[in-house]
Amino acid sequence: MSPAVLAVILVLILVTALYVAAEFAAVSVRQSRIRQRAEEGDWLARRLLPHIDHPHRLDHYIATSQVGITVSSLVLGAYGQARLAPLLVPVFEGFQGMQVAASESAAAGVVLVALTAGHMILGELVPKSLALQFPTQVALYTLLPMQWSMRSLSWFIRVLNGSGLALLRVLGAKQQGQVHMHSPDEIEYLIAESREGGLLQADEHARLRRALRLGAMTVDEVMAPRTEILGIDSRSDLAEMLRIASESPYTRLPVYRETLDHIVGYVHVQDLAHSALMGSAMPALRSVLFIPHSLTLDRVLERLRAERQHMALVSDEFGGTAGLVTVSDILQQILGRVADEFKSADPQPERLPDGRLRLPGAVRLEEAAQLLDTEWAGSSATLAGFLMERIERLPRSGEEFVIDGVAVEVESMAGRTVVSVLAAPAQAGEVGHG
Repeated sequence: MSPAVLAVILVLILVTALYVAAEFAAVSVRQSRIRQRAEEGDWLARRLLPHIDHPHRLDHYIATSQVGITVSSLVLGAYGQARLAPLLVPVFEGFQGMQVAASESAAAGVVLVALTAGHMILGELVPKSLALQFPTQVALYTLLPMQWSMRSLSWFIRVLNGSGLALLRVLGAKQQGQVHMHSPDEIEYLIAESREGGLLQADEHARLRRALRLGAMTVDEVMAPRTEILGIDSRSDLAEMLRIASESPYTRLPVYRETLDHIVGYVHVQDLAHSALMGSAMPALRSVLFIPHSLTLDRVLERLRAERQHMALVSDEFGGTAGLVTVSDILQQILGRVADEFKSADPQPERLPDGRLRLPGAVRLEEAAQLLDTEWAGSSATLAGFLMERIERLPRSGEEFVIDGVAVEVESMAGRTVVSVLAAPAQAGEVGHG
């Protein structure tokens, strides 16, 4: 085999590798990264961004890659068969008893297998791996050849795309361009891979996972329940309001008429202080935002931002007040608990010397299940709600029962609220009831 023939074959394989790398890089590169580099002055990124930022242009870009792969593969096969097979025919003719036709077929088969193996390894597997590992660099480095190819093959690609679109219409399917979209589950998987690869710290990984869950969590999972709302009767005078505000860790206090089911607004401690200093009358009430208890947290944030509010009252299905939620409550789902200099620290799970756990009634059910190594699940968001859901009544202080193999004791109650629970991890062989 002459060096010229070998050089042509290698060039055809490299051309295929170029198109394969360009295709995989285009569909895996992050738009945000290319946009950032474009804003930093990278001229290749500025030229690449329009191709990956628009679904139809990306579809055209990928179609060019696929046409290039197909054409280069066909040319490689035809050229290789024409140049290499005749060189092997004499070798097979030397075998005793092999006919000329059989020798030609054998030579063609060997050439086909050899070209296919080399083409797959050097022309497809290696460039694909490089494009997936370094999508940004590969997408930028293959841009200029791709632009030249798009200009030269534009008429052919339009014919192919038009034919494909016509066929889709006949089949009743809709054409959809290539887009860079990932479902929340896929994004969570990517985040987990980044954590395993050392690109994210443990706390960063946890925050991103919690942020993704905002669209699945409802406001009644994070709100302060009605029993914990500190409100002010609308009939109170300024002195009474100042007293309540001074004893409260909150800056915004709902004002109600007769009961918490009739919230008429809220007062900010800043307004109260200003009225007291200026010797003026009662401050004007600020309007309060009401939201349904089934609203997801991402929608709650949108509503709060649109209304320029920091808190919202949560309404139950009967129009009464179910609870109260603030921006801080939602942010804590992403950032974790943040200390507040005016609030006492929330009680945390505590392991006792006898092996049991002291759990606050307000602890999230999934956290309690994880600590107790059980698979508790229910419609309630908190441990207290889950206990009442399972025993179908309000528990009593000191009451003991077993739920799914977990021994539970209600340690203390405050009115109708479960304050703390003592629980032991599930024991092997115990039969649960409740």
